[in-house]
Amino acid sequence: MKLNMAAGPHLRTDDSVRKVMIDVLIALIPSFLVSAWVFGFRAVWIMLFSMVAAEALEFYIMRVLRKKKDFKPDFSASVTGLLLAMNLSLAVTWWQILIGVFVSIVLGKHVYGGLGRNIFNPALVGRVFMLISFPVAMTTWYRPFYYKYDTITTATPLAILKEKGLDSLNNWADYTINLKTLFIGTIPGSIGEVSAAALLLGFAYLVYKKRIKILIPVSYITTVFVISGIFYLIDPTKYASPLFHILSGGIMLGALFMATDMVTSPMTPKGHIIFGIGLGIITMVIRLFGAYPEGVSFSILIMNALVPLIDIYAKPRIFGTTRGGKK
Repeated sequence: MKLNMAAGPHLRTDDSVRKVMIDVLIALIPSFLVSAWVFGFRAVWIMLFSMVAAEALEFYIMRVLRKKKDFKPDFSASVTGLLLAMNLSLAVTWWQILIGVFVSIVLGKHVYGGLGRNIFNPALVGRVFMLISFPVAMTTWYRPFYYKYDTITTATPLAILKEKGLDSLNNWADYTINLKTLFIGTIPGSIGEVSAAALLLGFAYLVYKKRIKILIPVSYITTVFVISGIFYLIDPTKYASPLFHILSGGIMLGALFMATDMVTSPMTPKGHIIFGIGLGIITMVIRLFGAYPEGVSFSILIMNALVPLIDIYAKPRIFGTTRGGKK
């Protein structure tokens, strides 16, 4: 019998980068709609402006600078632009968004060679750069449904907890803070992180489409739950409950859509668990003891840098050999 050997890959699929990115954009639609409902037209404008700017910049880089005349947008830039926008405050200006998009696309992605070669999550590179460069705009939070009231700005639940303590959080006069408002998303915060319900709905879609690494968010959220639960049991009058920590801030957005990035996360199930546990530990250390009320962005970028080491440690044993590599 004669066997013909063709060039790889030998296992083929109908999937493509474009199809994956379209599924991610579809999964973010619930958060997009909730953000539009809670924060109005300005939130819609920021998200669309960031997406268009990211796509235009990537098109210029690929067609003009890298001279790939056959390049067609695969919507990865749109995903980066949308995720960046969802991590921003409504107080940012158009030129600040452009700078954030530039840092995300150029410094977070194309300096490494483009999609698939970047070490860090591009949207979070842009977000952290903006947080350091424009701290006032990035930490000025708009009140939910501000367009219906005279008061525009307020504080986030995590900021109140960090600066004023748990008693002030429970008796905050500007708006009601409870598990229901945290889950639905009628609280101040970054544009796309406020609604846990919308993020979970999008996550369920990605799980259904088999686009997500489920062990990463599970281990991340579980670690946050365990650590915050320990401190809550030690002193419930000082520390917030585990559900508060999970539903507030950027943990849901970070765990479900940022940490699960295919390029910047580990390759093996064991690596996924290690990665998620590391994310949870760093996030809670910053929240409980750090200067910032939130630590999701920093934890993901730090663990992104450790992914090569995690992949080496979690490398599976080759079939037919021992763990030492001997046959």
